[in-house]
Amino acid sequence: MSIIKINAITVPADSGDELAKRFAARAGAVDNQDGFEGFELLQPTDDRTTWLVITRWRDEESFEAWKSSKAFGHGHAQAEGEAPQKPVGMSAELWSYKVAGGSAAK
Repeated sequence: MSIIKINAITVPADSGDELAKRFAARAGAVDNQDGFEGFELLQPTDDRTTWLVITRWRDEESFEAWKSSKAFGHGHAQAEGEAPQKPVGMSAELWSYKVAGGSAAK
């Protein structure tokens, strides 16, 4: 059964576009990781400043293998020769869920 990892990232109200830009620059970096099933970046549509990074994995082992992989380190590292970037997020929490029910759109 799939597991869901949600990284809830709180950013200053004027920094959401920068967060989206940084995720777009890394688009596809995790796609070929064994056990990876999907990714979404959710932007709040109200006054909230917490964005959600949602990934779906085959199992906990697949997620843990990705976290310790070179691909994870590369995706979260500063590019060589690039000026250091300040973190966009003010805080982040990692939430973990398993699918307990639901339905599929037809």
